[in-house]
Amino acid sequence: MTSEPTAGVLIVGGGQAAVQLAISLRHLGADEPITILSEEQRPPYQRPPLSKAYLLGAVNSESLEFRSEEFYARERIAVRTEHRVLDVRLPADGEPGVATCDNGTTLEFSRLALATGSRPRRLTVPGAELDGVCYLRDLADATELKERMQDAERVLVVGGGFIGLEAAAVARSRGKDVTVVEASDRLVGRVVSPLVSDFYREAHERRGTRLLLGASIERIEGRAGRVAAAHLDGGERVAIELIVVGIGVEPRVELARQLGLEVDNGIVVDEFARTSDPRVVAVGDCAATPHPSADGLVRLESVGHAVDHAKCAAAALTGAPVSYDAVPWFWSDQDTLKLQIAGLSGGFDQTVLRGDPGEERFSVFYFRDQRLIAVNSINSPRDYMAVRRALTTGHRITPEAAADADNPLRPAPADL
Repeated sequence: MTSEPTAGVLIVGGGQAAVQLAISLRHLGADEPITILSEEQRPPYQRPPLSKAYLLGAVNSESLEFRSEEFYARERIAVRTEHRVLDVRLPADGEPGVATCDNGTTLEFSRLALATGSRPRRLTVPGAELDGVCYLRDLADATELKERMQDAERVLVVGGGFIGLEAAAVARSRGKDVTVVEASDRLVGRVVSPLVSDFYREAHERRGTRLLLGASIERIEGRAGRVAAAHLDGGERVAIELIVVGIGVEPRVELARQLGLEVDNGIVVDEFARTSDPRVVAVGDCAATPHPSADGLVRLESVGHAVDHAKCAAAALTGAPVSYDAVPWFWSDQDTLKLQIAGLSGGFDQTVLRGDPGEERFSVFYFRDQRLIAVNSINSPRDYMAVRRALTTGHRITPEAAADADNPLRPAPADL
C-alpha cells in the first residue's frame, strides 16, 4: 500500500462536475493541491455525445476529452485515472482525511468533494444477463454499443426517455429495424408536456421506429448465450439481436452513506452545495439540491447543472458561498430534432404553443399563475434563448406574447 499526501482538495469522480469544480477552484484563487480521482481508464471526457455523435461515428474518443494533459499540468490539477475510492475517513483531531482506493493507494486531503455521478438502472427480468443487453453511460458502454450495432439488424430499446430515444434515432439512421418499449403511456413523460410527448411519438414513427407504449419486457430469450428475442407483457415475442436499456439512473451515494451524510434520492446538499457535514460538498447528478424553481429538493442530470453547481461548490470551498439559483437547461438531439429546455416545468397550470408541430419547429411555454417557468423548444433556438435569458434576468414573457409566433419575443421587465 502506498500513501501520497495531498493536503488539499480531493474530488471523487471524473465527470463534468469534477473537472469544473477543479477549474473553478483555481479561478477563485485556491492555491492548494487539487486531485481528481476517476475510476475510468481515460482522462475526464464529455458524456452527452456518447448517445449521439459518438455512436454515429462523427467524433472519436480523443475529441471528447475536456482538457489536455498540458492544461491539467499548468493548472496544477492532478488527474488520477483507474482509482476507485473504497473508503474515506474525514479530517479529525488535526489529522488530514484519508481516501483508500481499490489499487491500494491512499491519499490524504484537507477538504472533500463528492462528484460520484450516477449509474444506469439495470433490467431485472429473466435473461437480463445475456450477451447483447447493453447500457449507455460511459465511453466503454458507447464503444461496445457502437460495435454491436454494426452486426445487429433488429434493435430493441427499453425506455422512452432521452437516452433511449437518442439511441433509437442513431440505430434507425444506421438502417436498423428499431422497436422502443416504454412502460408509461407517453414518451419522456417526466420532463415534457403531453403535447411534446405526442409530437415525439409521431415524429419517431414517421421515421420508421416502432413504438410500444404501456408495454414492458417480461423475459429475454437467448440462444447460445446471446439475446434472441424479448417477450413482452402482452404476449408478443420480438425477435432481436441487440437490446439497449435506458430506464433511468441511480445516484451513486455509497461513500456518502459510509460517511453518515444525509441521503434522499441523492446526497442532500444545501443551497451552497454543502452536505449535512459542511466540510464536504457534493456536486452534479449525485446531489439532491434545493432550487428556487423547485418545490423541495431536486436532482438534475445535465451538463448545465454540473457546471453551475460545481461553481457554487467551489465558492463554498473557498469560503465565499453563493446560493445555487442558475436556470436549469437541457438538450436532446434525436435525428433532425433538437430539443432545448430552459427552466423546470413542474407545477405548471398553463401551456402555450408557439409554432407548428407539423413543421417540426415549435415551442411549448409553461406558466404557473401567469408567470413563465420553462420552455421546450424543438428546432426553435431563438425561443429557447429568449426564455433562458428572461428566466435568468427576471424579465417577463406573457402567455399572449408567447403565442404570437408572427412577432419575435421581447421579454419585458418584471415590474411592467
